[in-house]
Amino acid sequence: MTVRFTKAHEWIRIEGDVGVVGITDYAQKQLGDIVYVELPAVGAKFAKGVQAAVVESVKAASEVYAPVGGEIVAVNGALADNPATVNSAPESGGWFYKIKLGDPADLNDAMDKAAYDAYVGGLH
Repeated sequence: MTVRFTKAHEWIRIEGDVGVVGITDYAQKQLGDIVYVELPAVGAKFAKGVQAAVVESVKAASEVYAPVGGEIVAVNGALADNPATVNSAPESGGWFYKIKLGDPADLNDAMDKAAYDAYVGGLH
C-alpha cells in the first residue's frame, strides 16, 4: 500500500486504481477541533490541485485539494455526523473521499512519509 503526501498537507493512499484522500495529522493539529467537513459529490471530476473539499475548524476553514485528477467514487459520509474523526484518526478513519486515478503520473511530485516529515520539520 502506497501513501503519498502533498505540500498542501493532503495524503493519498493508493489502493489499485483508486486513491483514498484525507488531510495529514500535521494539518488537523494546525486547524484544531474540526466542526464540519464539506465533501465532494460522488461522480464529480477534479483536476489535480483543484479544491475538492472543505474542512472547517473552530479556528478557520481550509480547502482540501485533489492530489490527483480523477473521478470521486466514494465519500466518507460518517464525517457529516462526526467530523471530529478527522482529529482523532486523520490518516485512517478520517479520510474524506476516494478518487479513481485519472493519471498515475499525477503522483510523481508527491512525497513519501520520510520526505513529508522532513518538509513539515522545516516549517517550524
